[in-house]
Amino acid sequence: MLPSDPGSLHNLLQQFATPLRIATIFTLALFFQYLINRTAPKFRELIASRQENFEGAQRVRTLSRVLRYALTVILTVVTGLLMLGELGISVAPLLGAAGVAGIAVGFGAQSLVKDYFTGFFLLLENQIRIGDVIEAGGKIGAVEELTLRYLRLRDYGGNVHFIPNGQITVVTNMCQGFAHAVIDLGVGYGENVDQVISAMREIGEELSNDPDYASKILAPLEIAGVDQWAASSIVIRGRFRVAPGEQWGVRREYLRRAKLAFDRLGIEIPFPHVKVVDGGKPAVA
Repeated sequence: MLPSDPGSLHNLLQQFATPLRIATIFTLALFFQYLINRTAPKFRELIASRQENFEGAQRVRTLSRVLRYALTVILTVVTGLLMLGELGISVAPLLGAAGVAGIAVGFGAQSLVKDYFTGFFLLLENQIRIGDVIEAGGKIGAVEELTLRYLRLRDYGGNVHFIPNGQITVVTNMCQGFAHAVIDLGVGYGENVDQVISAMREIGEELSNDPDYASKILAPLEIAGVDQWAASSIVIRGRFRVAPGEQWGVRREYLRRAKLAFDRLGIEIPFPHVKVVDGGKPAVA
């Protein structure tokens, strides 16, 4: 039953006003967070679908994840400050104290600040994107996540590496624009080099015409020639220009076909051996 005294009614409404405002702020914060979680992925895919190439789409996806993280942090901070204000806690002194504390913490957390600055420029300069295979911080793997704080890689064995951005000094990206599948084939010293190169070209042409690999290979096999005289073989080097990330599969398939072709043509694939001299007559064992 409501009190008949207007003053008592006013006091009663004031008692419930603060919790009501706090509940409203919290509800609105949850609503905006729901909007961010629902609309950010759709907006990301919409922008990514309008990019001219795969690299541009990957960059959009990477930047959108960081933007979503930043919006969540901003929303959380603003919600906390508004709720403190409703509780009667002055926000201005807290902000001033936070500024002084931030300076003190900044001197003790220089590595953390470095992580954020490095992560920002990694994203701004499009050095790393989600899905790229890179080498950074002494680790090689596929990029699963890139934030302003750290980089997460998963290597071929399934191991996950978390690398603070501040520790990244050099990034080797193996999936930008195009890649080269480098082929090094060693043959015996007794083989005809021109014949071997001709066989390599035929294998490369056959692989390029294969429907499963035609879209992955961007240019015919380029033969560099004799690369070195090794201990027991002559190494002939060549390469394919391939789509990003396809260099490993193309190289493995070419080596498989080269082994079959060399066996068929009688081209020797050397193996380590020892030459023994007995009574002035050399013999190979």
